[in-house]
Amino acid sequence: MSTLFTPFKLKDVTLRNRIAVPPMCQYSAQDGYTNEWHQVHYPGIARGGAGLVIVEATAVSPEGRITPNCTGLWDDRQAEGMARIAAGIKAAGAVPGIQIGHAGRKASANRPWEGDDHIPETDPRAWQTISPSALAFGGGLSRVPRAMTLADIERVKADFAAAARRARDAGFQWLELHFAHGYLAQSFFSVHANQRDDRYGGNFEGRSRFLLETLAAVREVWPENLPLTARFGVIEYDGRDEQTLAESIALTRAMRAGGLDLLNVSVGFSTPQANVPWGVAFLAPVAERVRREAELPVAAAWCIDGAQTVERVVAQGQMDLVMIGRAHLANPHYPYQLALELKAQRPAWTLPAPYAYWLERYKGPGKAAAQ
Repeated sequence: MSTLFTPFKLKDVTLRNRIAVPPMCQYSAQDGYTNEWHQVHYPGIARGGAGLVIVEATAVSPEGRITPNCTGLWDDRQAEGMARIAAGIKAAGAVPGIQIGHAGRKASANRPWEGDDHIPETDPRAWQTISPSALAFGGGLSRVPRAMTLADIERVKADFAAAARRARDAGFQWLELHFAHGYLAQSFFSVHANQRDDRYGGNFEGRSRFLLETLAAVREVWPENLPLTARFGVIEYDGRDEQTLAESIALTRAMRAGGLDLLNVSVGFSTPQANVPWGVAFLAPVAERVRREAELPVAAAWCIDGAQTVERVVAQGQMDLVMIGRAHLANPHYPYQLALELKAQRPAWTLPAPYAYWLERYKGPGKAAAQ
């Protein structure tokens, strides 16, 4: 049987296979609240056969949204809609996960199809952004953020913990902390964004502190028997990759000691000058190194699709789970397609019965059902 279609157990949670749907922002919420779009979107993908479905980047505070249309968990009332989504994913046979985060200096932006740049400060939809230091990201995200005070840092850590509690109570069984992609936590770790001279900046220990303390705050409220994971940009592709990767692996070890159960390996995206080597499964060797040296299960996304590639990165031990995003948008039943191409034994979950009848059994007018 294909390695891809073997179960994966982490803590008290067992995924039916090694296929996960990563967080993909829908930019369709209002004031942080989910709606019918989300209620249909997530269970629909879960019915396709993935083992894990992670709900999009969900802000821990209003200022932490990427755009005005991002989902949020800063209010108990927002958890009501999230609870319906978690239940829908679970009813479809997948494990419901959610990613919580704070966009930092990349917040207060237009949706990608509306410019993907900072909303003008004169626009009533805009808000003040914050970051470790008063340094703009650059490019279309040119607004200079306000440097965070120590009180800001304490508040945001508490916001993460409160959002994690709401995710727990809403029925999610897998939590991912967004420590990647140039957002707030990544900015604390990145030399491109953090020029602080206090205990939250400077050397490796200082730049790691916010991430470790946030993890600790969440660990206190998240159930010990459920997976606590993070998506973290371990490499920037900025010319100092070996140093960044070595530090990232050291931080991953520290996070493992602090209760992290799995790392979703990604790119830092902390500088627009990065030269990312886009290509098929380009992060797989990086993920394998993190897995080996940090001694922690890993997952990864970015250009990992196609049956042979997906099977290879799991079978060769480069990662424990493979995060497949856009292919699921194109075909929610992508796991079924992978099973066909890999000639894997297809369990009953690969297609819902109303689909399976027509796609597997009925072969056309006047033809008998396949046996």
